[in-house]
Amino acid sequence: MLNISDEKLNERIDITDTKSGKFVFFRKHYEIFNKVLVGLFILFVIILFLPWTQNIRSTGNVTTLSPEHRPQTIQSPIPGKIEQWYIDEGDYVNKGDTILRISEVSSDYFDPQLISRTTGQIDAKSSSALTYDEKINALRQQLEAQQNERELKREQAINKIEQSRLKVLSDSIKLEAAKTQIEIARTQFERIQTLQEEGLKSLTDLEARRLRLQEAQAQLIAQENQLLSSRNEVINAEIEINRITAEYADKISKTRQEIFTSQGNQFNTRAEVDKLEIQRSNYEQRSNLYHIVAPQDGYVNKALRAGLGETFGQGEQLVGIMPSNYQIAVETYVRPLDLPLIHVGEEVRIQFDGWPAIIFRGWPNLSFGTYGAKVVAVENYISQNGKYRVLLAPDPNDNPWPEQIGIGSGAETIALLEDVPIWYELWRNLNGFPPNYYEADNNSQNQASKNNNKK
Repeated sequence: MLNISDEKLNERIDITDTKSGKFVFFRKHYEIFNKVLVGLFILFVIILFLPWTQNIRSTGNVTTLSPEHRPQTIQSPIPGKIEQWYIDEGDYVNKGDTILRISEVSSDYFDPQLISRTTGQIDAKSSSALTYDEKINALRQQLEAQQNERELKREQAINKIEQSRLKVLSDSIKLEAAKTQIEIARTQFERIQTLQEEGLKSLTDLEARRLRLQEAQAQLIAQENQLLSSRNEVINAEIEINRITAEYADKISKTRQEIFTSQGNQFNTRAEVDKLEIQRSNYEQRSNLYHIVAPQDGYVNKALRAGLGETFGQGEQLVGIMPSNYQIAVETYVRPLDLPLIHVGEEVRIQFDGWPAIIFRGWPNLSFGTYGAKVVAVENYISQNGKYRVLLAPDPNDNPWPEQIGIGSGAETIALLEDVPIWYELWRNLNGFPPNYYEADNNSQNQASKNNNKK
């Protein structure tokens, strides 16, 4: 009834006596149906006040807890050509087992005796460095001899200077004696000349005295020449000592220059020896790379390069390997809205793909619908899918995970949060509100961190 008019027909007209009224109001099953509806409504109201555990559902996949245990590919650090395969796909290999053998494709390493020839070059250069040692020792001995000879020559020149100075002194004294003699001879000549004029001496005595005077004059001139010659000898001795100093300075400088040149050549030779040793070490290390070995125990998944004689470049993937010893984990992704609700150490339930959530009695490892896990890491940087990555590890206090789970299989995770009434959860979802925020227990977080450090 729309109740447009104030007149109420149900009060004026009794419809229970009509055929349709009797059909509707006097049938017993409709009364039961109405009671059922009332009961369901009451039950629905009661259910609205029942508790409901808020949760975060997300999907992920099975991985390994340690990065080194995840599936990997083996690359070759050098370019090469496949020569021989030692395994088949699906084979189990131990760490260090040879998977395939490769050969060189670079012409710089074709020589099969490359290492031995490099060793010969090192020996030759080392011998050359030793000869430089002997040459440097000989030059040092030569330098010492030249220095000794220079000192002896200097002493000899100094002695000669002293002799020349003494000779100058002696000639000076002789010159003074010659001057004295010429004065005596002149005095005697003048006296005899006076006596001869007086007739007391003969002309012969006068001539003898004149001859003596002339001899004394000649002796004076000779002595003066001798003195000048002695003085020239002193000058020549001084010049000689300067010449000796300059001569041996030049010889010693040349010898030292040869020593420095030899030392420089020796250092260059030793540098070449070190360079050749580095090359030989590189050649030896490169020869060890001709056999591609397994980095750890595991199964060969797929040969990414097939056949023989196929060439590949540096760093290209050759074969994929799955480690055999690993600890499984689950990586899941949560929305940015739910990230503040995820904390390290919290418990999470996991349902794996292919493992039913219902209970099967007598079926080992299948009698559990979900499996327990704990959050061990929460990534703080958003992934390419617009969500944050969370890493889950098995809960040691819960049932163990099935051993048949394969790496890469899917999983659905459920993180349980606070308990709220059902009406509140319906109201929250209808309005698009996030679950209730809460703070994680610090003690549980610290304990989880300690456990991770121990692992």
